[in-house]
Amino acid sequence: MMWKLFHPSYASIVMRNSLFCHVNLQAQQKLACTCWYSTRKIGEVIQDVEKIRNIGISAHIDSGKTTLTERLLFYTGRVEEMHEVKGKDLVGAKMDFMELERQRGITIQSAATYVMWKDHNINIIDTPGHVDFTVEVERALRVLDGAVLVLCAVGGVQSQTYTVNRQMKRYNVPCLAFINKLDRQGSSPKRVLHQLRSKLHHNAAFLNLPIGLEGDHQGIVDLIQEKAIFFEEPHGITLREDDIPLDMRTEAKEKRQEMIEMVANVDEKLGEMFLEEKTPSVQDIMAAVRRATIKRTFTPVLVGSALKNKGVQPLLDAVLSYLPNPAEVTNICLDNSEGPEKTPKKFNLDPARTMDPPFVGLAFKLEAGKYGQLTYVRVYQGGIKRGDTIINTRTQKKTRVQRLVRMNADEMEDVTEVYAGDICALFGVDCSSGDTFVTKGNLHLSMESMFVPEPVISMSIKPIKKTDIENFSKGIARFTKEDPTFRVLWDDESKETIASGMGELHLDIYSQRLEREYNAKCVLGKPKVAFRESLVSPCNFDYLHKKQTGGQGQFAKVIGVMEPLPADENTKLEFVSEIVGTNVPRQFIPSCKAGFLKACDKGGLSGHKVAGVRMRLQDGANHSVDSSDLAFQIATEMAMKDVFECGTWQILEPVMTVEINAPEEYRNAVLENIVKRNAIIQATESIEGFFTVYCEAPLNDMFGYATELRSLTQGKGEFTMEYSRYCPARSDTQEKLMTEFQGVTDPQQQKKKKN
Repeated sequence: MMWKLFHPSYASIVMRNSLFCHVNLQAQQKLACTCWYSTRKIGEVIQDVEKIRNIGISAHIDSGKTTLTERLLFYTGRVEEMHEVKGKDLVGAKMDFMELERQRGITIQSAATYVMWKDHNINIIDTPGHVDFTVEVERALRVLDGAVLVLCAVGGVQSQTYTVNRQMKRYNVPCLAFINKLDRQGSSPKRVLHQLRSKLHHNAAFLNLPIGLEGDHQGIVDLIQEKAIFFEEPHGITLREDDIPLDMRTEAKEKRQEMIEMVANVDEKLGEMFLEEKTPSVQDIMAAVRRATIKRTFTPVLVGSALKNKGVQPLLDAVLSYLPNPAEVTNICLDNSEGPEKTPKKFNLDPARTMDPPFVGLAFKLEAGKYGQLTYVRVYQGGIKRGDTIINTRTQKKTRVQRLVRMNADEMEDVTEVYAGDICALFGVDCSSGDTFVTKGNLHLSMESMFVPEPVISMSIKPIKKTDIENFSKGIARFTKEDPTFRVLWDDESKETIASGMGELHLDIYSQRLEREYNAKCVLGKPKVAFRESLVSPCNFDYLHKKQTGGQGQFAKVIGVMEPLPADENTKLEFVSEIVGTNVPRQFIPSCKAGFLKACDKGGLSGHKVAGVRMRLQDGANHSVDSSDLAFQIATEMAMKDVFECGTWQILEPVMTVEINAPEEYRNAVLENIVKRNAIIQATESIEGFFTVYCEAPLNDMFGYATELRSLTQGKGEFTMEYSRYCPARSDTQEKLMTEFQGVTDPQQQKKKKN
């Protein structure tokens, strides 16, 4: 059976029943999205929540996420022509609309769009693959109901795949796996499936099998429907269904049985049928796969090649069949009505697509454009119309919804109303990323915010021309508001503006954006690593702060223990009050905590922040007249200084997980070079003339490695790096940092430098 999708760039429609209906080009453009595949218009509000999907496209760098999204847009009629990432026609992919993205061929910002497929509305967010822009993936997965994990058929599970997998687990997001790039030399979907099981620990199985690989890749075998699908014409518009090729029937039967067994192991209904030796129907299998996928106990694996236009339409069908609609996802909201001191209650939100329940929405992304600040909002309950008034539960500030839009990359389409499950954007809303908006009557509600990783690298930044300071400040204010992992502060000691971020690329991109968007050309200084100081062993403290001469007196005494936290919590700070009685009145406990946190801003060894310690306040003393919040805060700060002098401290440094890929001929040179950078090699593997090294290395020793690797491998090597954890720094690194800090803080040393 042969059928052709309706698409604006074609002048005919081949209906599913094989009736050919010819229309002229003008009528076809008018009916762009009204074929049998999607009888609803783009932008039309769908009342049935079961016909809505919110998905994200996530993967490691260069796995084909943006190319896949471009195909999704093309086959659903959202774009008339497909363009490639960094393509020869200089147009670029639809979702990479920023000039820097098209120039570099990478995704920097997540972009939202929506498509219609078989009368279903699919909201799609295309996310970056670089770890430097990981917050874009975090905020996308926070508001999505499902995801497509794209894997390269050659590279398989790579370093950033681990990060994306952790993020999906953090937000309990069900996913499909799509093994892409089957047309590439060295592609091996079976190896990728093995890695998905062994490295990411997914209960995964094929739903598709490829018909041919590399240059011979022609189509796929649908294991559930037991049929072969061939993608014909250059654009893959025509899908021809046929019997499974003779040489693949045995393999297809085995893989189908394996898939059924793996689903039966985690699905009760299919498991009962399997034990009773009943033959499940196609509908039974699909229903079981859907249940297991939504519970995150099974990961369906599909295959294809987005660049060669193969396997995309079955992926769209799988999104509808196996990923949840908004009503099938448990969304949690915090009830703060009992006051901040009590633990907020959690409850499920009503997914009804009506205006009846009170509106609750989460602002998950901010973007400043030519029309002002654009605020992306996921609606979790109720709905809003243009002209409604919404309230920010954090600031209690009221805002009137002047314009309501849905995004198609950089294009805006006005809508009059949105409901629970929709993703929309608002104009003229002053808020921060992670704020909750409600309507009158439920001001005590707030959605759980997203996880924001701490910056791992800092560099000095300043405009080259003093006349650009005003534009520089405007740009910095905007970028820090949009991106919570990009932070800028003034350092009084070095008299420099310090920018902190997730990597060199992260800071370099913002430097270029300041020049392009604000005409403020900047220069970045030497990178600075975010070292931390931590306690090695417990240390007691007992400090009395007493001032009773001249003016108001001050009296406070704090007694307790400072102890290190476990290694897996060495980036945290904890304050525990173990006070029994009234020696330290309850109202002064917050002041003691404030003094502890203030003292931890600057350690005694190298001046870096203190982390991985717990202060246990056990006892103290107070005065009926002279004790105050200020007295107890000062007493706690001074107690911390005593611990800095008496305790045993060490410096921690960020350690990165590094993955290096290069031709086999350069193996020895690459391994020797990375060991010189104090890396610990964990594993190596060889694939089709290339080798991969997995190792851990201190971030402080990895600056400039990209240039060095290119020179060692004649430009053929590449590497990726992401934050892993904090570990004690080497003794020579600690001594160097301590010497530099003493030189800065010692007045005599400063005089010698000046002379």
